[in-house]
Parts: sequence; C-alpha cells; structure tokens
Amino acid sequence: MVRLDERLARSSVREGWIERQNFADAAAALWLEGELVHLEDLVLHDAHMDVRAPTHELTRAHAVLRARRQIFARAADWALGREGLRQLTGRGTTPGPAEEGRHAGERAPGELGVEEADETDPLAAELAAIDAVLERATKVLEGGAAPARKATTSQPDRPSLVYDLDWDEGARLAEWQAVAAETRQQPVVLRAAVLLDAWHEIEVLQHAGWLGPLLVGALLRQEGVSAGHLASLHVGAKNISRERRRARARNDRLLAFVDAIQDAALNGLKEHDRLVLAKNQMERRLRERRANSRLPALVELVLSRPLVATGMIQDRLKVSKQGALNLVGELGLREMTGRGRFRAWGIV
Repeated sequence: MVRLDERLARSSVREGWIERQNFADAAAALWLEGELVHLEDLVLHDAHMDVRAPTHELTRAHAVLRARRQIFARAADWALGREGLRQLTGRGTTPGPAEEGRHAGERAPGELGVEEADETDPLAAELAAIDAVLERATKVLEGGAAPARKATTSQPDRPSLVYDLDWDEGARLAEWQAVAAETRQQPVVLRAAVLLDAWHEIEVLQHAGWLGPLLVGALLRQEGVSAGHLASLHVGAKNISRERRRARARNDRLLAFVDAIQDAALNGLKEHDRLVLAKNQMERRLRERRANSRLPALVELVLSRPLVATGMIQDRLKVSKQGALNLVGELGLREMTGRGRFRAWGIV
C-alpha cells in the first residue's frame, strides 16, 4: 500500500487513477452485497446522461461514489471525526461553502423563507417547500453537502416500512468507535482488519454497510499508509472468498481482511501501470498535432473514466457529435458496449 502511494505521488496519471478507482470501488461495494451495477451505467449516471431510468442499486452505487469523493476531498482526519461521522452516517449535515459565510437569518439571493411566504400567499409556502427539496437534490447531485432539514413533529425521521426502528444505529456506532479506541496502539494494518471485522459483526448501519470499508480506508490515509489516496478495499475484498470473509473463526476473518488490503494495493499497482502504458501509447498519436487540437483533452478525459460516451465528450470538449466521433477515431479508442446506439469507448 505504501509503495502504491509513493508511486502515485510522482505519477502523471494520479488524478485519473483516483477517479477510476472511485468508480471501481463503488461497483465492487454493490457486488459484495450481491447486486450487479455496470460501470457503464454508473459513469453515465454520474454524468447525468442515463440511457434508462436508474435502478435502486445504481443509486446506491452512486452514493458510494459520492461518499468516496467527499472523504478524499476533506482533511485526512475528517471522516473519523465527530462531524465527519455525523454527515457520512446521515445523522447531521454541515453547511456547504456557500452557506458558511452567510450570517444567521440571512437568505441567499432569490430565496424565499417559509415565514415570508405565509404572509404573502398561502400557495407560496408550498412552493417554498418544493424549492427547498430541489435545492437539496441539486446539492446532492453536485456532490456537496445537502442543507439540513428542519425537524418536524408530524412525521418520524425514518419510516418504519424501510427501517427497523429498534435498530439503534447510534449505540452500534458508539460500540464500533470503542473498538477503534481500544486498538489505537496496534499496528495500522492489523487495526484496519480488526475494524473491518468489527463493522461487519456489529452491523452498524442498516442500509449503508458499504461505509465501513470507506472509513477504514480513511484510517489508512490518516495514519499515512495511503496518504495520497483512499484505499479501494471493496475492490480488494472481491478477490477474497465469502467463506473466508464470513468465517466463524475470528482469526480467519482477520487474515482475510489483511489479504483484502493487500489485494487492493496490488490491484491498484496493476491499474496504475496499465494507465501509464495506455497514456504513453495515446500520446504517440499527439505528435505533430496542432496546438489547438482537442486530442490532449480527450486523453485526459479517457484516463479519468472507465469509459466515455459521445455526450460526455461533447460536454467536456465543447464539440459536435460528429467531432466527438472523429476524435475517438483518431485516438483509436475501443468501443466497450458492442451496441449500435448509446455507445461508449475506453482504453484497451
């Protein structure tokens, strides 16, 4: 893991590698839960270019993707801190950058408060509530922190149809944090394996079991083992059999989780070498090109996504559909879907 981190620190494909690992880990998180999410659908959903209505599994995979980006964008110790855990587990939100500088009681331009709406028009209160929902949805889609909802007494926080109300997530999270405190003196990798095992044994969250490996990845980053990236532990766990990960003997489970951490690092090294080779091959096609050629930008886009669609190329490079297809042909990308419509390309 340290070798991978050192190589990434000096790599020309670091940013692209990180984004590709985010997508791969999000898909692997759902795979470990028995759900299949295609990388193609996840990439298109992230770009708001779905070719079909998103499924529940795809929405959950995108939640993993957003959480990984959010953790990596913050300070190394944020995820395991009080505010980070509150936000990641859905128990509280922090104001985004736009709200941090706003004084209490001051509204954004064009924002209509519910109190003001009540005084002007009865219908305006309903419209203000709709605007609040749209604002939250926009912030979530952009990967930011959604503004906190106002507490209401008319409806419970969580519907009993979806959640087991006897499942005390707060107490379970406190139990997991107690394990983290007790293992503070242990070697980092062993501590990470213990925390992974404890997360699954305690079953902290009802509908976000995938958060545990992300928090352990944040621990590895905080302790300097993977200071420059967030470890893709779901990808590593895919190569470990379920019998080992769910073994009755605790020592067998710990060894399985240690192997998952190692496999995540080995997979990352192989993916990094593959990206470096692919970049070198594509850069050969850039020789003797015009200074205003769009091919270098396309190379960066292809390296940062498992695959790219025509619409994504049009949006990022500001070219027409035919121009995007011409650039794909010049770069020699491989068509990944085998379809005549809604095609996507990637590196071999």
